[in-house]
Amino acid sequence: MSTCTTASRNLDEPLAGTSTTARTWLLLEQPGPWGAKALTTSHLDPAVGRALEAATENTGVRVALIRRPGRHADCHDSRERHVYAAHTVPGNMWLHSTTTTDPEQVLDLDFTALGMGDHHTFDAVLQGRPHTGDPLALVCTNGKRDRCCALLGRPLAAELASSGVDGVWEVTHLGGHRFSPTLLVLPSGYAYGRAEAHHVKGVLQAAREGRVVTEGCRGSSAWERPGQAAELAVRTTTGEDRAGTLTVVTTNGAAPHWEVTVAHADGRQWQVTVAQSASLPPRPESCGSPLGSPARMDVVSVRELSATPLAS
Repeated sequence: MSTCTTASRNLDEPLAGTSTTARTWLLLEQPGPWGAKALTTSHLDPAVGRALEAATENTGVRVALIRRPGRHADCHDSRERHVYAAHTVPGNMWLHSTTTTDPEQVLDLDFTALGMGDHHTFDAVLQGRPHTGDPLALVCTNGKRDRCCALLGRPLAAELASSGVDGVWEVTHLGGHRFSPTLLVLPSGYAYGRAEAHHVKGVLQAAREGRVVTEGCRGSSAWERPGQAAELAVRTTTGEDRAGTLTVVTTNGAAPHWEVTVAHADGRQWQVTVAQSASLPPRPESCGSPLGSPARMDVVSVRELSATPLAS
């Protein structure tokens, strides 16, 4: 059976620069089945889902539903649900968590502040606290959006959970169905594609140690797509694997050409030239969709600039 994932893998489509962009992630546990637009087609009150979509628009906050791996009973109970908020921008990375029995509470958050990296609204409204456990490993499993997410994502989530990996959740949508199984690690915000259990375990061990694995990485959700590709290119060129050390400070230009400046916490800077092109030959971006030529981000050059001295 040919799928969008099979086509993408066979054509060796590059992963870098394909992550969804979100400075802040807000995750709400919602058991049971999910529809294609999960915020309004699940057992979450659709009025709450619509209000969340409206309230987070243009704030830098992306909302997703999560559930534990395994069978998803068709239940409508008012059990206590986990809620997470994570900010992914270097210099202010954090992950806070709480629980609630009333999902409507999240509508009282200041989403503009949350998108800017201020966790105080989450703590004050929901009694949130810093997350002290392992990094979150979010595996996209929403087969109603794309069958590959179910066929490939659910077995991965189940395998990780059954092997004792903490912090594993199924999530509604990470984008890039053709790269399934897809994974997001929080609070670092790095997304991965074509994930396999042994590789994910290495990614999570690195995350616990404050490091980033670039193999199979789609980029950090903190940046737009040209910045994602540029930051990964600097990591590959320099061998820098510490999380939070690189920041995309400027992105000049417009499709199909950008000049991206990436800065290191020690003052070094690089200028990265990124070009956008069409992926050829045509392939489906999702199962059942017509053939298309999705945009790809290619790094043309990486040039180190004169170091900027750090303030004393």
